[in-house]
Amino acid sequence: MSVVSSVLVFLLFVQGGQTLVGVLGKTDNEKNMIVNSIGRKWEFTFTTLIVFAAGMFAAFPLWYSVSLGGAYYAWKIFLVCFVLQAVSFEFRRKKGNIFGQKTYDWFLTINGFLGTILLGVVVATFFTGSDFIRNEYNLSQWGSSWYGLDILASFTNLSLGFAVLFLARTLGAMYIITNIESDDIIRRARKQTLINGAIFTVFFLYFLVRILIKDGYAYNPETGAVFMESYKYLNNYLQMPVALILFLVGVPLVLYGIFITWAKESNRGIWFSGFGTFATVMSIFWILGYNNTAFYPSYDLQSSLTIQNASSSHYTLTAMSYISLFVPVVITYIYFAWRAVDKTKISEKHMNKEGEHHVY
Repeated sequence: MSVVSSVLVFLLFVQGGQTLVGVLGKTDNEKNMIVNSIGRKWEFTFTTLIVFAAGMFAAFPLWYSVSLGGAYYAWKIFLVCFVLQAVSFEFRRKKGNIFGQKTYDWFLTINGFLGTILLGVVVATFFTGSDFIRNEYNLSQWGSSWYGLDILASFTNLSLGFAVLFLARTLGAMYIITNIESDDIIRRARKQTLINGAIFTVFFLYFLVRILIKDGYAYNPETGAVFMESYKYLNNYLQMPVALILFLVGVPLVLYGIFITWAKESNRGIWFSGFGTFATVMSIFWILGYNNTAFYPSYDLQSSLTIQNASSSHYTLTAMSYISLFVPVVITYIYFAWRAVDKTKISEKHMNKEGEHHVY
């Protein structure tokens, strides 16, 4: 699940690109070029999100029940955002579009902003905790009548939400540079890479410092009792060298990708920042789940979810383990599909609806 989550965060460059359509494109043709650039990849993000949801349901059904059943409004808004995205890419420029192109452009913008922020806020609660109670029969109840919208009241949660948003915008700008033939769009995208990269760094550092100095949710592996441990997440990094190495390699790679895209006008920044994003997110998920850590903590400590008490049956986990062996096959498919889709760069001539390329 850490692997899938890391890939998903990287692929959010599609959502980031959607928020930049009006910033990078000043004419209708330029906007259409940008939408077609990121439109080539929206299915990858959508499919990865579905794989994440299905994987969490199979591996940790109790988390699925507690979180989606309790934080109902937050998840509902999040999922509706992605439905809007799918509909927009398919119908934006179709003949007989009764809502008009601008309506679907707004839908893409809503998905880009709201989808990324909500995802970051939800993940932040894996560190800060949520207001739910779970009894001995695993029946859970959300403590707030806001049913998930209450998680937006925490600035720490919001800081990760905004960090994910501006990271997505940064990656989106870097990706657009790689497959669009337009000097004007590329020049604006390099500027946006620097601006959004700087804002991302501020929010991410704030969130990082907050979780490293705070008390974390630990549990006794023998009794299952959950308790607060000082500097838990910092201790996890220190006690898990591989996670620490991933983090120390990942963050500099993200920053290096931003630097060479802006300062050296390189088109390879997306790959450095992409691999850096993958490594960093992987390390973050490791410290919130491994080393006797409650990965979905509750304000009521003993209601918190851990890998031990929230996982599926041994039979299901065994089946999931075999299924996970096919992950390299999926990654190989994505690699070759990615190369095939990006074989030809987007230019103004491709915006003709009668052209040979799919036009969004």
